[in-house]
Amino acid sequence: QLQLVESGGGLVQPGGSLRLSCAASGFTLDHYVIGWFRQAPGKEREGVSCISSSDGSTYYADSVKGRFTISRDNAKITVYLQMNSLKPEDTAVYYCAAESGIITVQAMCVIDVPSVAWGQGTQVTVSS
Repeated sequence: QLQLVESGGGLVQPGGSLRLSCAASGFTLDHYVIGWFRQAPGKEREGVSCISSSDGSTYYADSVKGRFTISRDNAKITVYLQMNSLKPEDTAVYYCAAESGIITVQAMCVIDVPSVAWGQGTQVTVSS
């Protein structure tokens, strides 16, 4: 069974940092595109950042560019999202998801509805 499990969320003050982790079980990340998505109450889901496990290409939403960094470990079973300079508008439930590697990272984040696996989500709250 393919599963993704997120961790690392929490409460942080504006300007602070958090690192989210997305761990895969039941499969390796080879040949998949992994994405981080977020959804705040009353707002549509947003593709935050996506990474290809095959060539390492990445995509970032304009709202997080320069502040967030997506990466994967060498064993390709965990994807990270380093979030710096956090703002109150970053508050949301963050999910990771996997999609077939035939999709581009931009398509994964912008228009796709990932179908391989979704995590359960982790809450990120940015507040003073």
